[in-house]
Amino acid sequence: MIIEIDFNSEEAIYVQLCNQIILGIATARLQEGDSLPSVRQLADEIGINMHTVNKAYTVLKQEGIIRLDRRRGAVIAIDMDKLQALEDMKRQLMVVLAKGRCKNITKEEVYELVDEIFEEYR
Repeated sequence: MIIEIDFNSEEAIYVQLCNQIILGIATARLQEGDSLPSVRQLADEIGINMHTVNKAYTVLKQEGIIRLDRRRGAVIAIDMDKLQALEDMKRQLMVVLAKGRCKNITKEEVYELVDEIFEEYR
C-alpha cells in the first residue's frame, strides 16, 4: 500500500493517513475485506509514531470504514449507514462550499470539479 504523507503540511499526519486510506478505497486500490498493515509496520514504513497510526485507525473505525480484528488487524469494512454518510457529507460540504463562495467560485465550477473527482473513482 502506498501512503504519501506531506510532513510539511499543516494538516495533522493522522488526518492525512485517514484521507489516504479513504482515497485508496474510493479508487479501488483498497477493497472490502483487505487487511491494512499493522500499526507498527505502517509506522515504520512511513516513518511516523505508532500512536499516530493508532489514532488514524481509531478514527477510521469510528467512521465505520475499518474494523479491528484480533487475528487480521485493521480490515476494510465499510458498514456506515448511507443516510448517515450523506448527512456527514452534507455538513462537511456546507463548510467547503461556503469557503468556495467566499472565493467567488461558481456553482458551475463546483460541478466541474465534482465530475472530475468522480471520474477518478471509476
